[in-house]
Amino acid sequence: MTEQTQIEAFASVDPAVPEPLGRIPLGELEDGQRVSGVYAVRERELRRKRNGDPWLRLSVGDATGSAEAVCWEEAEALYALCCTGSAVHVSGVFEVSERWGAKIKISSIRAAEAHEFEADDLATGSDVSLDQLEGKLRELLETVQSPQLRQLLDHFFGPESETWQRFSVAPAAKTYHQAYRHGLLEHTLSVAQAVSAAANFFPGIDREVAVTGALLHDIGKCLAYNNDPLAIDLTDAGRLQGEIPLGYYKVRRAIEDLPGFDPHLAQCVLHIILSHHGSLEHGSPVVPATREAVLVHMIDNLGGRLGSFDRIEKQLPAGEVWSGFDRALSGSAFFAQRAA
Repeated sequence: MTEQTQIEAFASVDPAVPEPLGRIPLGELEDGQRVSGVYAVRERELRRKRNGDPWLRLSVGDATGSAEAVCWEEAEALYALCCTGSAVHVSGVFEVSERWGAKIKISSIRAAEAHEFEADDLATGSDVSLDQLEGKLRELLETVQSPQLRQLLDHFFGPESETWQRFSVAPAAKTYHQAYRHGLLEHTLSVAQAVSAAANFFPGIDREVAVTGALLHDIGKCLAYNNDPLAIDLTDAGRLQGEIPLGYYKVRRAIEDLPGFDPHLAQCVLHIILSHHGSLEHGSPVVPATREAVLVHMIDNLGGRLGSFDRIEKQLPAGEVWSGFDRALSGSAFFAQRAA
């Protein structure tokens, strides 16, 4: 089936499908169900049919997940209306195609009125509360005994730290994993906890250096991503410099402001930050060259990939056990618990 045929297949909305009584969470939509409610615009794209006519592709979301939505009428005008991060009222039908996946066929869309929605209902969040995440972080920080490393960590994670105020609510990514409020804290904590545990099973690893590097490896994301929970995106600094350089310079400046900080210790921690993506093609300016850096990279990669399963499952229609192809996994995901 060509894209043109796909467009025609999704081009109409069956008027016989009854209107829902209220907004249905995206995570609860079923094939053939009528949609009518307010959702957040995560992404927008203006595409062209073969004859040159425009059509609109959106990614809309709420606290339960996201869904693709398509519209063929007045596409250019609606593109201007559907700014990323805006709340829009969508009417249409949710359909699941074996080949093309799940989509909302939009029959009408307009800007949402302020009284029609609560922002918290549209912003994806962590399943774990901020208090729980912070409590576990503070417990882990207490296990670092090196005075210099504790001083460095307190600079970033002290309760009154400006960085902590941003870090505690920042997302871990735009799309692939923990792309929601508190996501960066959730991801960083899981990586650091796993690094702390794994360090006990491999000889030659300085656990405190590894844990410090794990806690700081993504600190640049505080500057690389915006503060809009409805539409996470890169900031200008994130696009122009990248999260790794931003994190490196942020930690290096902090170290330079700490009198007498051990240069060797500084180099070990900074190397972890610079190398944690694992390879040059994935954005690291250097590859891991220490035991601690290899450990943090491997655990970080594992955490990101497993986090993708949470994202995919939230987007999976009810009753489905296999996802479509996912770039983060380089394949499809199977959810055995759903099959059972």
